[in-house]
Amino acid sequence: MNFDFSDDQKTIQEQARAMLTKECGSAVVRKTIGSNHGFDVTLWQQIVALGWPATTIAEEHGGLGLSYLELCVIATELGRSLAPVPFIASVYLGTELIKAAASSQQQAQWLPALASGDVISTVAIGTDMTTCRVNNKQLSGRKTAVLHGMIANQAIVVATNEHDELGLYLLELSHSSVKRSPQNSLDPSLPRAELVFNNTPAIALEGGLPAAEAVQTVFDRAAVLLAFEQVGGCEAAIDMAKAYTTDRYAFGRQVASFQAIKHKLADMFVAKELAKSNAYYGAWALSANAPELALAAATARVSAIDAYYLCSKENIQAHGGMGFTWEFDCHLYYRRAQALSTLLGGNPYWKSLLVDRLLAA
Repeated sequence: MNFDFSDDQKTIQEQARAMLTKECGSAVVRKTIGSNHGFDVTLWQQIVALGWPATTIAEEHGGLGLSYLELCVIATELGRSLAPVPFIASVYLGTELIKAAASSQQQAQWLPALASGDVISTVAIGTDMTTCRVNNKQLSGRKTAVLHGMIANQAIVVATNEHDELGLYLLELSHSSVKRSPQNSLDPSLPRAELVFNNTPAIALEGGLPAAEAVQTVFDRAAVLLAFEQVGGCEAAIDMAKAYTTDRYAFGRQVASFQAIKHKLADMFVAKELAKSNAYYGAWALSANAPELALAAATARVSAIDAYYLCSKENIQAHGGMGFTWEFDCHLYYRRAQALSTLLGGNPYWKSLLVDRLLAA
């Protein structure tokens, strides 16, 4: 397959990189890590002004009506810059679940506010989908590790109803019956929260895909988008390692000239290129809504997790003893690599899913 992004899509990527390079340096990420909410409001407002949350939302709902390919190139640059914004929670997950599971009337009601950035959404699923229950349109229960749960305006929660049927329910997190508590995260710029509901008014998403199918469909889409974020992180880690080892001298020679460092950089590059190739395949399948999407998404997810872990780890090693210090930015990419690897079920889940899908194919 010969696939590449169009000139217009590459232009969007260049513009995204220019903006994020200027507005989202490591100082912004570090400031966010030291805050209580893991969220840079100014950067989010700039992203909203550029219309990125509205990328794949239909024009009739206030969106730009573009394809997932435009979102893929934006994702690459968000990953490269470690942008501390709720893009994953609100765009890859919240918006996509509404598009997949909600009726046309519900989409018309909820999507415009997500497109404009006036509302930040998140998704509360959990390892056990039955920890929340709905009775008489009121939801009670508890969800943990909810991404950006402290700052989101609304959450889409997986819960069971009176008939033990699984469903998706939209809740306003500002309601007095919702208790939010921050949870520790290896990467505070991707913060998690515990949400406790006590008879919280809940609106069922209905008219689209069934709950379980909608969740897996959105997970497949998000897996491809996350793969592009991870590829962007890999590229940034490789650039850091290359720059440092080229400028650093030991025994009168560039550190980059030593064979051991060359091998590390080569291994990083190969892993990144493999993940990038799989991400491109996933982008094609996602944009074409091809039957291969399920397999492509799992492949992209597994290879991107492995590549980002390797690149972020070897970047620390390439910096030697300085790589372990707070002053260098290596740990920022290692944190993000580890945090992204736990989303959507984590690497063991996706490896198992990949095997199942390969066998089925």
